Amino acid sequence: MSAASAILRPVPTLRRVQQFLPDLSMGWQNLMLHKLRSLLTMLGMIFGVAAVVSMLSIGAGARQQVMAFIEQMGLNNLIVESHEANNYEEFQKARKVSLGLTFQDVRILKANVPNIVDISPRKRFVPAKLIPKPQRDMPTVYGVDLRFREIMGLSLTAGRFFDADESAQGSPVCVLGEGAKQNLFGPEEAVGKYIKVNESWFRVVGVVGSQMSTQSSLEGVPAQDTNNLIYAPLPAVIMRLENGMTRMKDEIDGVYVQLHNPQESAPTAEVVRGLLNGTHHQANDFSIIVPSELLAEQQRTQRIFDMVMVAIASISLLVGGIGIMNIMLASILERTREIGVRRALGARQRDIIRQFLIEAVLISLGGGLIGILFGFGISRLIALLAGWSTVMTFSSIALAFVFSVSVGLIFGIYPARKAAMLDPVEAIRYE
Repeated sequence: MSAASAILRPVPTLRRVQQFLPDLSMGWQNLMLHKLRSLLTMLGMIFGVAAVVSMLSIGAGARQQVMAFIEQMGLNNLIVESHEANNYEEFQKARKVSLGLTFQDVRILKANVPNIVDISPRKRFVPAKLIPKPQRDMPTVYGVDLRFREIMGLSLTAGRFFDADESAQGSPVCVLGEGAKQNLFGPEEAVGKYIKVNESWFRVVGVVGSQMSTQSSLEGVPAQDTNNLIYAPLPAVIMRLENGMTRMKDEIDGVYVQLHNPQESAPTAEVVRGLLNGTHHQANDFSIIVPSELLAEQQRTQRIFDMVMVAIASISLLVGGIGIMNIMLASILERTREIGVRRALGARQRDIIRQFLIEAVLISLGGGLIGILFGFGISRLIALLAGWSTVMTFSSIALAFVFSVSVGLIFGIYPARKAAMLDPVEAIRYE
């Protein structure tokens, strides 16, 4: 054999493609002959794939939002939250055992936990009245130390944060969250203006950039709009707003602790819990939030959620696969003579199998592609109507695509083999 003839001879891969194309064309023509039946057969695949895509996009959106919120809390931070009394009897009972969260606790933590980088106490205060009048919900005042900005990674879009002298002296200055600024001043410039919190005037010195918020409580983290906040020096909040009185309230209600790295979070949290349990005499009147552990737990929970959602949505794909098998079996009865003629003309069993498998895959593939588009539309509609965050990921699209093709192959094998096993003589004589 000459070198030229060897070059001109089709390679095995090209030969297989050449064999595949006529079957693909024939399969497409057979589906187009019964357009309505083909479309109805695709419906199960369309709804199944759309369910998979939309469920995973909703899950991915929720995961992205929660993960961003947890990371915003600081993976190398610890947050101590006070459990304040709901009524006077509960308050009196708690005070017999513990004084609640106090500045003394902050000093004990600073003195006994060696890997603390920064620490800031917090006093939360909800005003009874505010000038300018809020356009929406009443902002919450956070009395914090100036180190709070570094601990929580707050970025300013205008002005500055209060300095050490203003913090130590309890100066009547404040920094607005992005939501509080819009709530009080709208599009107007806020820096340099004054707000009246109850009976005290505060000068606005800065505005904090937008932050992530969560709509529901998260493992001890209360739901709160983190943008609708007013940050002020802690002494100013205690002296000017609380008026030095903390009836039925702890001296402070939160402590933010920054560590060197996230790996120290879990062991340090145990040290902090042990120290506070000692000073609070096991009163169980506080909780410790470890963002790094929250992140790991949310990742585990989200993986389980995704698996459950895919399993539920896959039921529709199963139904769609049964529909494909049913219509392919019916197609065999209609085309028995055609199969017999093809076998008589020399078609092998694998040629018949390939033909029917291609038709099954075309149905499932077409339904899968339409279902992906439909699922994308559903996720966008849910995001628009419900206000949820939805994210279309490549993995969800790839998973839906693979599912649809796999269903066509799996549920097309039996009808294809049944067609290939027909006796050619009997098939030709079939009426």
